[in-house]
Amino acid sequence: MNLEELRLYCLNKPGVTEHFPFDNETLVFKVMGKMYALIPLESPEMSINLKCDPDVAIQLREMYSGVKPGWHMSKVHWNTVVADGSFTDAQLTEWIDNSYDLIVAGLTKKLKEELKNLS
Repeated sequence: MNLEELRLYCLNKPGVTEHFPFDNETLVFKVMGKMYALIPLESPEMSINLKCDPDVAIQLREMYSGVKPGWHMSKVHWNTVVADGSFTDAQLTEWIDNSYDLIVAGLTKKLKEELKNLS
């Protein structure tokens, strides 16, 4: 998966917008205004920060060399996933989906209803 495919995959979910809230180098994807993925565009290796269940985050870090504690994020709830060949594109898209789902699950009832109406 290249950078543009990654970007389009993240963006092609209900209620998602993309922003540069921190600088011109970190592309942030939000669902209903809440961050669920960050891509550092100037990084030498393609990577993405994704929210993750804390127990699963530890397991993934132990299983895959490309999964590390979240860079500049809560190390408990976020992983930085570096494209180093230790995982498949299908696994990456599953982790993106999980990050999105975690954020959606934490939305207020009102925002969940708004999101439902967007689908």
